[in-house]
Amino acid sequence: MNRFEGSGNREAKLRYLDADFQILSPGSYVVCAVTGKPILIDELRYWSVARQEPYVDAAASFEAEKRAGALPVQTR
Repeated sequence: MNRFEGSGNREAKLRYLDADFQILSPGSYVVCAVTGKPILIDELRYWSVARQEPYVDAAASFEAEKRAGALPVQTR
């Protein structure tokens, strides 16, 4: 969806799927679950299907995984 196609400047509601997402409510952006930064729909690349959360970048996605306890514990 083009960001100028009637969705205005409002937050979209999405359902996050494996390698895709479904637009439930049109909008031009979503908000990163970790940083709170807006992410344009056209630039959305990272999300969690299990938690149904979008992330602004790989670092935010990694932080969300750490917070959720989804990463193995490493010992030295």
